[in-house]
Formats: sequence, C-alpha cells, structure tokens
Amino acid sequence: MNTLAPEEIELNKKTRVLERLKDRLADREEEITELRAELEQFEANYTMEVGRLYADLDEIEAQIAEEEVKLVPDDEEIKKRAEEMRKRAEESAANAAEENWKNCSFKRQPTAEAKKAYHNLARIIHPDLALDKDEKEKRHGLMARLNDAYSSGNQNLLNKLVEDFRDSPDLIKGDSIGDELVRAIRQLSQIKNRLRELREEKLKAELSELYTLREKVNAEMLEGRNLIKQMAERTKTHIKKSERRLANLRNLNLAQEDYVKDRFGMDISAFR
Repeated sequence: MNTLAPEEIELNKKTRVLERLKDRLADREEEITELRAELEQFEANYTMEVGRLYADLDEIEAQIAEEEVKLVPDDEEIKKRAEEMRKRAEESAANAAEENWKNCSFKRQPTAEAKKAYHNLARIIHPDLALDKDEKEKRHGLMARLNDAYSSGNQNLLNKLVEDFRDSPDLIKGDSIGDELVRAIRQLSQIKNRLRELREEKLKAELSELYTLREKVNAEMLEGRNLIKQMAERTKTHIKKSERRLANLRNLNLAQEDYVKDRFGMDISAFR
C-alpha cells in the first residue's frame, strides 16, 4: 500500500480547494463585468436624457441669480446666492461632460514613484524574457496593464501589479511536490484576494447613488412608467419657466439702464 507523504496530502487538499475557488472566481468575474457594463450604460443614457437638462437648468438659474444682482447690487445675500449658483452650474456642466472626458486621450505626467515602479516591474515581466509561448502571452497581458496604469498615472494599480507579481505562482520554478505546493498556496492566496476585491467593488457599486437610481427606474418600468422620461419632461418644463423668468429679468434690467441713461445721461451697464 502506497502511503502519501504529508506534503502530497496537503497538495491534494489545496488542489481540490483551488478548483472550487476557480469556478467561483469565474462566476464572480462575470457577475461584476455585467454589473459594470449595466451601470455604465445606464449612466450614459441618464446623462444623455436627463443629466444634460439638469446642467442647462442650473446654467439658467445661475444667469437668473446674476441678473438679480444687477437689480440690487448692494445686497450681499443675493451676491452670495449668485456665486453659489454659478459654482453649481459649473459643477453640473462638468458632470454632464464626464462621459466625454472618460474617452479623452489626456494623460497625466507620471510621478517619480510611478517611474520607479514601472521600471522595476517592466524589467522583470517583459515578454521578451519569457521562455515559452504561453508565458510570453501572459506577460504581454501584464505589460498592457502596466502600460495603462503608468500612462494614466494610477499609482495604486502600479503598486498592486508589483505586489501581485511578487507573490505570483509563476515565480516558483521546479517540479517537486514542495514547488507545486508553494505554487498552489500562492494561487489560493491570489484567488482569495481577488474574490475579496470583487466583493468590495460590488458592495461599493450597490451603495452608490447611480445603482439606487437604476433600481428605482427598473422598478418603475415594471409598473409601466418611464421614470427617466418623466424626469426629462419635468426638467424641460422647469427650463421653460426659468427661461421666461430670465427673459423678464433681463428686460427689467435693460429698462432700468435705459431709464438712467435717458434721465441722467449715464450708462450704468459698465458698472454691472
């Protein structure tokens, strides 16, 4: 009767656990990929149909506040409100344009720390250093991630890539039971860490305002109501009302300027 050595028994246990975790990881990766795609699509639709309208409304409200300042230039409260409305309008415009910025080719200048991390890891994982085809392909993927992290100035991702490769099972060479056991232990560690990251990402997504809004929109859809369309129509109505108010205030200010000019010969528009 063949008796397995303790390390062989442990390796068999680790291998069975590893296979189960690989299946679980594949499911979780697919799940989070679908969630990301759904939220990105929802955000794009929301921004296109509603977000831009909110930005337009905030801009009109800021202009209204600025016209009110012209009427009572000494009122500090009205001045403060105009400044707040202008700031809000700028923030709304920036948020509405965020989808465009995501695709922008702008790259931040890498820091000295990023350069050092990039150099150290690139020197180790470069595909030309691989001895076989499979390893070369894997390293090409790692280099692509490294280049993306470096060009975008993502120091956290650079650090993570360095740590992941430092603990990589691929760094353990040899075919002994001990070598296989260490590789299995490292694989288990990597998979558990990745599962933890996916849980944290999913929780963060589910607690976000975007996710909450999407769930509310979906619930309304089941009841036969298009919440996004309703929000857009309400905002368009508010925009029309605000545009009329802005036009009235501008006419009032122009009438005031004409009166002062006719009565006193002064052009007060230069002081506003």
